Amino acid sequence: MHDTLPHLAATDFPPLRRRSLDTLQVNLGYRCNQSCLHCHVAASPQRTEAMDADTVALVLQVLRLRRPATLDLTGGAPELNPHFRYLVHEARAIGLRVIDRCNLTILSEPGQEGLAGFLAAEGVEITASLPCYSPANVDRQRGDGVFERSIAGLRQLNALRYGDPSSGRVLNLVYNPQGPSLPPAQGPLEADYKRELQRHFGIRFNHLFALANMPIQRFGSTLLSKGSFETYMTLLRGAHRTENLDTVMCRSLVSVDWQGGLYDCDFNQMLGLHASLAAGGGSPLRARPHLRDLLHTDPSGAPIRVAGHCYGCTAGQGSSCGGALDAVDADVSAAAA
Repeated sequence: MHDTLPHLAATDFPPLRRRSLDTLQVNLGYRCNQSCLHCHVAASPQRTEAMDADTVALVLQVLRLRRPATLDLTGGAPELNPHFRYLVHEARAIGLRVIDRCNLTILSEPGQEGLAGFLAAEGVEITASLPCYSPANVDRQRGDGVFERSIAGLRQLNALRYGDPSSGRVLNLVYNPQGPSLPPAQGPLEADYKRELQRHFGIRFNHLFALANMPIQRFGSTLLSKGSFETYMTLLRGAHRTENLDTVMCRSLVSVDWQGGLYDCDFNQMLGLHASLAAGGGSPLRARPHLRDLLHTDPSGAPIRVAGHCYGCTAGQGSSCGGALDAVDADVSAAAA
């Protein structure tokens, strides 16, 4: 796999500083039951990295002390970590909103038969990957049979009243473009998803998040192999919108890797760009800050490490773990693409 960091490190992306901590995003490991082309984590069934019990306990210490509003669990498939259910239960007992970044097919994996019921009982918010409502497009990006298994997972969640606005059980879907292009406007695309999934499969959900593909890891390596990396970067830079800088996710989020290392976002984590916890322009506490540093250091005010891939979050309507940063009309998105 090609290393994309040398192509991203030198950048004119504007400097940013952190605000108060609202979300602790924890990557529980890189093992996954899928191997998706666009995956910025390069997760797969062959990966073995997984957060251990001691680090999970440290996550809970930080949550009890810092009291962010949200614990955002990701991977790989976070549910494959043996401590996933314990962490979810304890975080919910603290009173935190918990998000599970679910690929849907995990719900039908052997040993995960009770997973959907557990998530419903704990009141976990599910953000589920479904890059298209077309079977052919999903299987092309994620593997044969993935669409059918994803629909089965969605039906299982709907049976538990996920996606029903009156139930409080939130089910959001995630769209990624098939290749090196910006996602279309989120609002109209959400309407298309809701219409097509209801019409053909009887599926309901709450919101759609349209995310740009990041030029890192597996997707970035593919771009380099095809000679289209710089073309994609030109697209991202050309579609940069300064107003999106105010709401990028790194302003209020700290990303944690499976060993407890700290980063400004999940993308920086994959590039090995460690966070700096120093506020006011001072020197960082250490080159590689760790979760335990959050027990005695408030990350507010610290500078955020930026590189060329950051344009993926500010291009067009913007892109974050919660979808578009700004509602723009379809003409703007189409022009950027």
